[in-house]
Formats: sequence, structure tokens, C-alpha cells
Amino acid sequence: MELVRQHDLPALRQFADGLLHDRDAVIAGLSTTWNSSQVEGQVTRVKLIERKGCGRANLDLLRRRVLLAAWSHHETMTRPRCEASS
Repeated sequence: MELVRQHDLPALRQFADGLLHDRDAVIAGLSTTWNSSQVEGQVTRVKLIERKGCGRANLDLLRRRVLLAAWSHHETMTRPRCEASS
């Protein structure tokens, strides 16, 4: 890290300084098994629903669309499968 901080590239120095400043968070992020992929997936889903509204919908309509999408996904996942015809 010290070699990087002495380098001529300001962006590289800034990156190294940021890592050193948040050293505990960096170590925790690299050493724990926990991740935020479930949360990021939900954020991506909500953003997709929001984009489908093309900026016309208010917060109440967006909330209803998010809940409806979650409900229809749940219904699809819990619906009994049809038996294959012989």
C-alpha cells in the first residue's frame, strides 16, 4: 500500500487512501460469508418495475405495482404443477 500511495497517479493514490481509511470495512467485506445479493436483486426488480412506468407513476402506484409483482410471482411459485398426460 505504501508503494501505491507514493505513485504519481492521483486516482491510484486516492484508491489506496480510501482502502486504508475504510480498512476494517474492507477486511470484513472480504472475510465474511455474508453478501448483499438478495437485497441487490430486490433493488434491481423494483427499478425495473419503476422504469416500466416511464416516470408517470407516483409513489402509491409504484408501491401497488411492486406488491402485485411480488404476489403474482408467489402465486406462480406455489401453483400445483399439472401431471404429464400419458
